[in-house]
Amino acid sequence: MKTALYGRLVFGASAVLFGVIGLMWHDADTWQSLPYFHLAIVADVLAVLQILAGIAIAVPRTAPPAAMVLGIVYAVLTLGCVPSMIAHPGTYGSYVLFFEILSLVCGAFAFYAPVAARIGMGVCTVSFAWAQIAYFKFTASLVPSWILPNQTFWAIFTTAAFALAAIAMLVNVQARLALRLMTIMLALFGLLVWVPALVTHGEQHGNWSEFALNFLITGAAWLVGEYTDLPRDSQRHSA
Repeated sequence: MKTALYGRLVFGASAVLFGVIGLMWHDADTWQSLPYFHLAIVADVLAVLQILAGIAIAVPRTAPPAAMVLGIVYAVLTLGCVPSMIAHPGTYGSYVLFFEILSLVCGAFAFYAPVAARIGMGVCTVSFAWAQIAYFKFTASLVPSWILPNQTFWAIFTTAAFALAAIAMLVNVQARLALRLMTIMLALFGLLVWVPALVTHGEQHGNWSEFALNFLITGAAWLVGEYTDLPRDSQRHSA
């Protein structure tokens, strides 16, 4: 299916960008203090793997092994969030990045384990909704002020949208529709929030990593949606 190809292209291109950012900057602002990035060689290996696999996932023949490589890389990065969660169990910010990167694992393994990927993405989406509640003022501040009716409305709307999408995924009722709508919403986040941030403050490393991560999650949601409820034979043809 062409739509699955487009999802792979978004996911792969974002992985390449994430890898390039990793090679350029090993600082805490970009990588939010993941322990691996205190060791340059480990950071560089993970970055190079993302670049190579991100390119390979666009090619049908190499897409499955490339997805496996990306899934392993993001699983390693997910585990890298655990020390911070243990050290600061009462701080929700310690959990946010864990679930963001875990959603990438779900996207990468959607071809191999679509049911587990859907459930995993549903759990991650619960976290997305809760993060917007926990950091509501910050979430509202990210909404461009020119979008009517106001920033608070859209912060509430998108939080509710995440919550409903999570329910749909977890109970598997209209899950594919929910994933597709969430993909569109995430893409709009990137275009309306992070593209302007890059244009105005491209020197800030954090804006680049947030932009890349936003579209990685967009691609991951896209892929999980494409492989949800498809027969195994259809999954092979859509790769």
